[in-house]
Amino acid sequence: MTVETIELRPGYRIARLIKGGWQLAGGHGPVETSTALADMAAYVDAGLTTFDCADIYTGVEDLIGAFRRALPAEQKARIKVHTKFVPDLEILGRITRAHVTRIIDRSLQRLGQERLDLVQFHWWDYDIMNAVRTALWLRDLQAAGKIDLIGGTNFDAAHTEAMIAAGVPIASMQVQYSLLDDRPARAMSALCARGGMKLLCYGTVAGGFLSERWLGQPEPHEPLGNRSLTKYKLIIEDAGGWDWFQALLRVLQRIGARHGCSIGTVASRYVLGLPHVAAVIVGVRSRAHLAEHVGLFGFTLDAEDNNALAEILAQRHALAGDVYTLERDRGGRHGRIMKYNLGDA
Repeated sequence: MTVETIELRPGYRIARLIKGGWQLAGGHGPVETSTALADMAAYVDAGLTTFDCADIYTGVEDLIGAFRRALPAEQKARIKVHTKFVPDLEILGRITRAHVTRIIDRSLQRLGQERLDLVQFHWWDYDIMNAVRTALWLRDLQAAGKIDLIGGTNFDAAHTEAMIAAGVPIASMQVQYSLLDDRPARAMSALCARGGMKLLCYGTVAGGFLSERWLGQPEPHEPLGNRSLTKYKLIIEDAGGWDWFQALLRVLQRIGARHGCSIGTVASRYVLGLPHVAAVIVGVRSRAHLAEHVGLFGFTLDAEDNNALAEILAQRHALAGDVYTLERDRGGRHGRIMKYNLGDA
């Protein structure tokens, strides 16, 4: 089965399914290094050659760097590693060019690269008015050869457009986008249409909620197993509640049965078909779902599938605001579960 690829910019090609590294970070339990490296090799062998990590994912840049260093030159050239630059909330008001350079140099060292493939910039608080200036420092590092492409993570359309207007060449925006959360379909999608920016989408399986595991199950309540489940359970509540969610799972199960694939695969395939979506990001701790991930490219949704999804999605409640608006309210239900100061952890 051939893995679909796409160009973010001319000459910069990625797989349309990206192996996410968040679940390999220190806060998600022990990671056995040799197993994690073997899992990465299995994904590359399957044609899934794009990886996502971040400066704040404790240990993950080092892990991917160790993997890259062990590869022969031909395989190393096929791999793209997308990292993030996420300055801590507590330093946003006093961030300096030197700090930005230090973090980018640290990512280069951890990943064992002479130039970072894609740096995705995040800013916690729009009321602290240094985001555009900081993005311009990233552009300077790009001009110096330390960064190939610059992207963003969880900016809304207005602040993304402000960076672009200032001269920052934003190639992609990483956003939460799923059958539960269509916020990027609004202003962000319109911005992509105007400027050619692409979307890299996480949350397409809602931390595992969009799976057979939850079909027919009673509604779970706090405490849930991890922060990811807590995050996406809030999204389910806002999108329509547990009964509506169960109806969505039943529709997805029927579609999956028609195509011989899982609920999660159907959910991710749906997002891949949305306008301006370049790729979906799947967070995995092992290769247990590798065959399912490759299977994403073995089918497309047809008119019958799309009609069934449209019917259930017509009952979905629209989440408030633009991309990441709910999560930026640090005192709100969505924002108070975030961790804001992990850069030097």
